[in-house]
This record gives sequence, structure tokens and C-alpha cells, in this order.
Amino acid sequence: MTTVFLTGASGFLGGHLLHELRTADCAVKALSRRAGSDAAIIAAGAVPVRAELADRASLQAAVRGCAAVFHAAADTSMWRPQAAAQTATNVQGTENLLRATEAAGVPAFAHSSSVSAWSHLVRGVIDESVPQRGGESWINYECTKFLAEQAVRHARVPWIVFNPSHILGPGDRHNWARLIMLVDREKLPGIPPGIGAFADVREIARAQVRAWQRQRFGQAYLLGGEQASFVDFVHRVGAALGKRTPRYATPAFALMAFARLADAWSRISGKQPDITPEAATLTCHELRVDSSKARRELDYVETPLDTLLADTLDWMRREGMVGRAAG
Repeated sequence: MTTVFLTGASGFLGGHLLHELRTADCAVKALSRRAGSDAAIIAAGAVPVRAELADRASLQAAVRGCAAVFHAAADTSMWRPQAAAQTATNVQGTENLLRATEAAGVPAFAHSSSVSAWSHLVRGVIDESVPQRGGESWINYECTKFLAEQAVRHARVPWIVFNPSHILGPGDRHNWARLIMLVDREKLPGIPPGIGAFADVREIARAQVRAWQRQRFGQAYLLGGEQASFVDFVHRVGAALGKRTPRYATPAFALMAFARLADAWSRISGKQPDITPEAATLTCHELRVDSSKARRELDYVETPLDTLLADTLDWMRREGMVGRAAG
């Protein structure tokens, strides 16, 4: 049985990657930083391995003997006080894992990057030929995803890069699920004016495993989905849950003004605000993604948004996150 190493196994995308790797009959060693994550990893059929992205020696021991490393761990914070820790995880952590992979002689590195490596500075439809501008961004998340991806692209180990757009699907507890729960409680204060590209987390995980199996080394793949304005998305959620929602988008200037005030107060309170200038900027952006390369080479599927949303809501209902059980 082929053995692979996975980071981020307790996260949203990483959990689905773990499932797909086990479905492909791989033995999975999963990075686990604390005992609290071990039980879920074991239940999913993997072996928890104690290691730290800041500790290259522990990583080298963890990946030794593996046929591939799947790197899905990342810090997605949008709050500036967490920038240094985010850079340490996303950039230095990726570099440490790459060096450990090279030193251990592992023959493949599959890296979960993000469409954010292009940055909100890029306008129009994005495909793999469009130059990335994340290194120019004032948003630390975009900058760190760009820098980490550049480290992968210049590594000596055979690599594959994946750039998902807005990830949605069953298993989401912290991303779009937070917005969905606010809609369910009729507490959503407003709707951002941007446009999203909603990608199915299950199809992203399947595409990653296929790319590795097909040895698509030296390639990068945008993994997008159906495009919809955030107004449209929120209205679909409201209709599915039978809840009232704001009718129109909040103007970008008003959203940014509120975010700046919230950010300023957070520096006094020390508490992360619900919305930051970084998050406001990204949700005002009109993201348009061309996934044709992934569809052509990896049989990637862009799940229709209504189907994807229905599956997500069904899972959230079972988990008691929305509906009467959510209180």
C-alpha cells in the first residue's frame, strides 16, 4: 500500500483530501500538532504524526518513506495583528516542509495554494496564463499564498500546485458556513457587492488525487466553480432556509468604512473584529475563474451552485448548525 503524508487533515479541505486518499487505497500519515486532533484523524482512517511546520527535523522524520506529500495546512486569517504568525505558517512552514521532503527523497509534493495568489489586483477572467500579483498585495494572506506557491515552483522535488477559488461544501464549519448561519438566524447585517466562484470541496480533493496519480508534475490548476454575486448567493441561501435576507448589496464604500472602524477598535480591545479591511476588500472583488485546464486534464467537475448549496445545507442541518436544532 502506498503511503502519503498530509498536512491540514483536521481542516475543511484537508479532511476531504484524507477521504479521497483513503478511497484511493493510500495509507495516510497526517500531521497532528495536538492530541485533540488525533481521534478525528484515526476515525478517518489515518495515522496521526506529531510534527511542527516550524521544525524541519520533525517534518523530515514524518515524511520519510512516503510516496507523496499533500500540503493543505494554511493560516487564512484576515486580521493584521496575526500577520507575522500567518507568514510563519504559510511561507516559512511551506519552505520547511519542502526542504524536509527533498531531504527525505519523497518524489512528489502536491500543494494547496489559492486563487488568492493572483490577488484582488487582477481584474477580468483568471486562467493559468495570467500573471500572479499576490506579491504586490497589501493583504497578507494573498502575499503569503503567492510567496509559498513561488517556493513550491522553485523546489527540487516534483510538484503540482492547486489554486481553488471560494470553497464550499459539506464539512464547512468556519468559511461560508459562518455567513450561512447568520442568514439562518436572520442576523446578516448586509451583503458584500462582489462576485464569487463557488467550488465544490469534494471535487477539489478528487482533482488533487487524480493529478498526483496522473503525474502532472510541474503543472498548476485553477479549480473554480459556478460564478454568482454574493447577493445572489445570499438570496439562494435565504430561499433554501426560508429566511429573510437583505435585498441589496451594501455599497463598497460603506462596507470599507465599517471595516476600518471595526479594525481600529480591535486594536484597543484586542479582539478580532467580525469584518476587517482585508476581508471587506476581498468580498467587494469580482472573481472570475476559468477552470478549463483542470476540466480537460483532471476531469474536474464544477458542481452547479444550487446542488452544491443543497448538499452543504443538508450536512449543516444534520450537524445542527442551521434549522431548529441550531437554536
